[in-house]
Amino acid sequence: MTIHPKVLMLLGSGELGKEVAIAAKRIGCTIIACDRYPNAPAMQVSDISEVFDMSEPRKLQNIIRKYKPDAVIPEIEALAVDALEELEDEGLTIIPTARATKITMNRDKVRDLASKELKVNTANYEYASSKDELVNVSKSIGFPLFVKPVMSSSGKGQSIVFEPNDLSNAWDKAIEESRGKSQKVIIEEYIKFDLEITLLTIRQKDGSIIFCPPIGHEQVDGDYRCSWQPAEIKREQLDKAKAIASEITENLGGVGIFGVEFFISKDKVIFSELSPRPHDTGLVTVISQNINEFELHIRAILGIPIPEIIIKKPSASRVILAQENFKYVAYTGIEQALKEKDTNLLIFGKNSCKKNRRMGVSLANGETIKEAREKADQSASVVKVIKGSSPKY
Repeated sequence: MTIHPKVLMLLGSGELGKEVAIAAKRIGCTIIACDRYPNAPAMQVSDISEVFDMSEPRKLQNIIRKYKPDAVIPEIEALAVDALEELEDEGLTIIPTARATKITMNRDKVRDLASKELKVNTANYEYASSKDELVNVSKSIGFPLFVKPVMSSSGKGQSIVFEPNDLSNAWDKAIEESRGKSQKVIIEEYIKFDLEITLLTIRQKDGSIIFCPPIGHEQVDGDYRCSWQPAEIKREQLDKAKAIASEITENLGGVGIFGVEFFISKDKVIFSELSPRPHDTGLVTVISQNINEFELHIRAILGIPIPEIIIKKPSASRVILAQENFKYVAYTGIEQALKEKDTNLLIFGKNSCKKNRRMGVSLANGETIKEAREKADQSASVVKVIKGSSPKY
């Protein structure tokens, strides 16, 4: 007999971690939320919070050993992954596994796994460890091309380069915004695609794999701006994406949800990236599915059955961005944004903002994807992030 509640520790307490915490709290779990700054979004709905630098191995191990949680759930890339491997060897459960976390936090490791080991179709790519090497590699890739840090999140440090004169600035941006101390970038061919999708892939404790209906999304500078579900793709394209997602996640192992990204180009299905956790584009599932991606993640981790995943209505999301830098934030337009039927907002609860930081997301249902996207766009457009005052508590 399984006994609840379980104690779950989140490594990273951003907006996705907040929704994971909410899903877990609804079934009685105790949540310990960790991040490098206080009052992070997930901390606001958790039982315990810890503030420390998770890239420092001993601090990370000491905190985890202090609580001995039933499962450790990484939400960010900037972690001391070798420390997680030691803890896993001691018998602690790392979601999905320490190895999967280590591979997927680095673009080079996950891309090499897919392309070189599993022979999955990817964009052409090379690596460079200096500006001179970047110039040489770019000649074989061809322009336009992308220059990306090997470790980053939400598209940070990514540039599209149209001519050789722009390579130096692209290198500087990638290194400056890279997480960790890597002096290495990935150079990737520019693919003209028809659609980008996220295929949420759930590995369960019995080893079975299930999928959510595909999610279409758009990115700007590598960062998610809007998503919709279901994405309209051909049956054979979806089957191919499922086969690739199954092969990669089987190799990585463990349990939980994986956000597997693909380019759809004519009849080609091209693997792009993978996150071993709920995906930002999957925020749309809060309004679109009978069981959202965060609930699916918790169910898979705890071994709770997952019934058929159903789309309630065509749905869409649109990110709410900060337009300026503020130490404290407030919002206007929330009342207007929620006037429309079948719309909702998720305000993440971040303490401060820099320009273009994601602060929330609008969600909408419609009779069609077009209607849902228009409603989500309109709702997001009226919410403004403004200068706030210091909290009174």
